[in-house]
Amino acid sequence: MGSIIGTMGCSNSVADRRSENVIRAAILIQKWYRFTMARLEMRRRYSLSIFQSIEYADEQDQLQLSSFFTFMLDHCTHPDSVSQIFTSPSAPQVMDEGLCLKEFEKKIDVPDSYYGPRLSFPLTVEDANALLHAFRNEQLLHARYVLQLLSETRRVLKEMPNITHLSTSYSKEITVCGDLHGNLDDLLLIFYKNGLPSEQNRYVFNGDFVDRGKNSMEILIILFAFLLIYPNDLHLNRGNHEDYIMNLRYGFTKEVSKKYKDHWKQILCLLRDVFSWLPLATIIDSKVLILHGGISDTTDLDFLNALERNKLKSLMRPPKSVRDRQDQTNKRIPTTKSSKHTANQHLAGKTQHTSSSGSAEPSGSNLPPDPALKEWKQILDILWSDPRSQNGCTPNKCRGGGCYFGPDVTAKLFERYNLKMLIRSHEFKPEGYEISHDGKVITIFSASNYYEEGSNRGAYIKLNPELTPRFVQYQVSKYTRRQNLHERVGTIESSALKSLREKIYAHRSELTSAFAQYDVNGTGRISVNDWAAAMESVLQLELPWRMLRSQLAQMNPDGEVDFMSCFYDLKMGQPIKEAQPALAETLCRYRKDLEIIFNIIDKDHSGLISLEEFSQTWRLFTSHLGIDVQDDSIDKLVLSIDYNKDGHIDFNEFLEAFHIVHRLEKKATS
Repeated sequence: MGSIIGTMGCSNSVADRRSENVIRAAILIQKWYRFTMARLEMRRRYSLSIFQSIEYADEQDQLQLSSFFTFMLDHCTHPDSVSQIFTSPSAPQVMDEGLCLKEFEKKIDVPDSYYGPRLSFPLTVEDANALLHAFRNEQLLHARYVLQLLSETRRVLKEMPNITHLSTSYSKEITVCGDLHGNLDDLLLIFYKNGLPSEQNRYVFNGDFVDRGKNSMEILIILFAFLLIYPNDLHLNRGNHEDYIMNLRYGFTKEVSKKYKDHWKQILCLLRDVFSWLPLATIIDSKVLILHGGISDTTDLDFLNALERNKLKSLMRPPKSVRDRQDQTNKRIPTTKSSKHTANQHLAGKTQHTSSSGSAEPSGSNLPPDPALKEWKQILDILWSDPRSQNGCTPNKCRGGGCYFGPDVTAKLFERYNLKMLIRSHEFKPEGYEISHDGKVITIFSASNYYEEGSNRGAYIKLNPELTPRFVQYQVSKYTRRQNLHERVGTIESSALKSLREKIYAHRSELTSAFAQYDVNGTGRISVNDWAAAMESVLQLELPWRMLRSQLAQMNPDGEVDFMSCFYDLKMGQPIKEAQPALAETLCRYRKDLEIIFNIIDKDHSGLISLEEFSQTWRLFTSHLGIDVQDDSIDKLVLSIDYNKDGHIDFNEFLEAFHIVHRLEKKATS
């Protein structure tokens, strides 16, 4: 009997030990899983931070160069240049508002070989469905119908107020969508999930329909078609990218010129006008304000509702009175070597007074108040501003335009106009939306996979008659379903680090000088803290440099950073012996800006410009930015690029020689 009890006790002991081991194993697995997931989330977050910081730095560069682009547009005199399209009222006949739909038919022939949609006006739902079907199959709408559609859209928009007022009822909901940025798949998915626009299914699209993505034109055509069919049920707000100078930099102009080779000038000219007529904001039930960017402590909805919105074709090209004031300011600022830091000083230096919205004016100016200046600043604020958790209203230094507005600014505006909620877009959000300011401000972003495949969800808002927001998230998945979470994060991280390394290489000289200030003994090595400080002082991206160090630079056994290892895996695209290192780096850094400028002065969109035009443009550009590059060095370089010695260069080929390539494409490691 005793032996039986002993045997049973032994069995219980073994079972207990096994149970304990199972629990310990489960706890270890849980800890490992949590650690792995936390690490993946950390990598995902810093990758998205890299993308967003570089995006905002690029926007800041665009704003800083706006006065130069304005100068170029004002002084380019070629009769067929892009500038002439945008500046001369007598240029393309399409600009004539007297042209009717029948006259477009006479001027532009549609061949029998065209198998795409054939539109007749007024449009019907069948026409809209035909467009959707065609674009799903990657067909183009013929230029005649594009121009007719844009002409009709302008006619309808001109009848609309600056601020549209809508009301809900118990039988209706209103859907609010944010940035689409040329991602047609997102728009098609929204319509699939939520239904097409109709009298029973109303929509507000909150700007930034174009740029970055490859199907901006198709998105505009679809939205404008539904606007013509349901003008009281589909509503469009203007975004900061509905701006022809922004389009020069961020891809929409190039997209139109490639898709419509014979009529791109007329289409862009008409679009510039259409964009200027887009309403600025929408208010639902007198309680919900919808606008693209945000507000400032000076936002005046009554003033915005009364101004002539179409006068501002581009916020990158302020009214002449504003430019004159900026010129007065610039005369007081000495020209220095260009860097991001000095460029910021040019915008917000001690010799200027910077308003809360970030607009610079000469200090102590005795000039009378200018209505054009107020209009420009008011629209700039609502299209460019971002919310922040801190109280107050400060210049938006990351973007270079608009402001950061805090909860107190929101509360003040709500009290003044008896509002309940602000819905805005303009800002990437990983989950497609974000709620801030104690639930009073909602950011909605509808472009999924914005930075990279799998980088983020898109979302839209459903508002019922009680004005309670319901969020619907989605993600267009072409490849990500085949990848596990580890692979998706690795893809995002690899792409982000690639962009960051290119940014680093484009500032090689400045970074090398910054590193040398900490390397007093000339060892080529500095501490991690000093390396991080040098990186931030030059690039000003506000990134977690210490965390990123292992991905960007090598460390020796003593814990010091070999700072030149930042550049080991990068080189210039096609080394040209005539290009001095400093000149090559400058050309590399300003490739995007130079491409815009060359497109402005390109007479016939051939991609060729004369050596004289190139040299003159380069001198103007370097003078404007305060870049110290010897004229003879660029002259020698340009002559070497003129391979057939005909006095012209292919500037696309020229710029291709100054892009950054990665010697070794590293796979994202865990």
